[in-house]
Amino acid sequence: MLTRKQKYFFYKFFSLFSIVRGYNILIIVIAQYLTSIYILAPHFTIKQVLFDLNLLMLVLASSCAIASGYIINNFYDSEKDLINRPRKTMLDRLVSQRTKLTSYFVLNFLSVIFASYVSFRAVLFFSLYIFGIWFYSHKLKKHPFVGNFVAATLAVIPFFAVFIYYRNFDLVIFVHATFLFLIISMRELVKDLENIKGDLAHNYRTIPVVYGVSTSKKMLTILSALTLVPTYFLITIFSIGYMSFFFIGSILALLVFVIILWKSDKKLHYVILHNILKFIIVMGVFSIPLINVSRILDRVM
Repeated sequence: MLTRKQKYFFYKFFSLFSIVRGYNILIIVIAQYLTSIYILAPHFTIKQVLFDLNLLMLVLASSCAIASGYIINNFYDSEKDLINRPRKTMLDRLVSQRTKLTSYFVLNFLSVIFASYVSFRAVLFFSLYIFGIWFYSHKLKKHPFVGNFVAATLAVIPFFAVFIYYRNFDLVIFVHATFLFLIISMRELVKDLENIKGDLAHNYRTIPVVYGVSTSKKMLTILSALTLVPTYFLITIFSIGYMSFFFIGSILALLVFVIILWKSDKKLHYVILHNILKFIIVMGVFSIPLINVSRILDRVM
């Protein structure tokens, strides 16, 4: 049996893990490695990528910066989240604001240290990234359009750190990034719909608050339609192997998304929509090896 002190430590650790969204960071790490292996560094073996110390340092720098971003975002949104996510917020409050700030600075420091192993340019890149996350959480998040655009951009930037490292500027990478950017933009807007009560109470000028729910739904429908553009090019022009099945499945999932969207009028509906988009993102990550299935075993050798 665990003692009361051990239980408290366990709950506090789980609370910190919840704040930094450890599961999201794990998916991002997997995505960075799979992207490196199958898209950015196709001429390297899997072993060469996995044992590349510079890549590891970039991934660790990204993870620390993203974790610190979640912490500072939680710090600024604690009162709003008490309305939008009362149960999660009560769990998060097991970690004091002072501990959050300490963890924030420690993680940022570690991010820069890891980046310094690679190069001074990497240090500059992640320093600007860390500042961008703070500025978004402190200022830009409360403004419509700008906040959504910056949030989606910040979510994609860790992948650009890796593709700049490999100096791979193939057009297919930007098309993949465009699809991801559109899906993440949709997710940010759905989150605004999901959190509209707290945003109204704390004067967050999000798109649903300023322009209304109907306008937000129209924008989501347009964004869903725009995903057809990169999907068409990826399937018809570029060589993406069996990953084409993922993009076909994504279009079907987005069709279901739009149907549910226009029938949504409760928070539960928006949570379902949010989960559909998260499912598309996660499935996209684990579908990356489908780009070249025939070479998976060969590249291990």
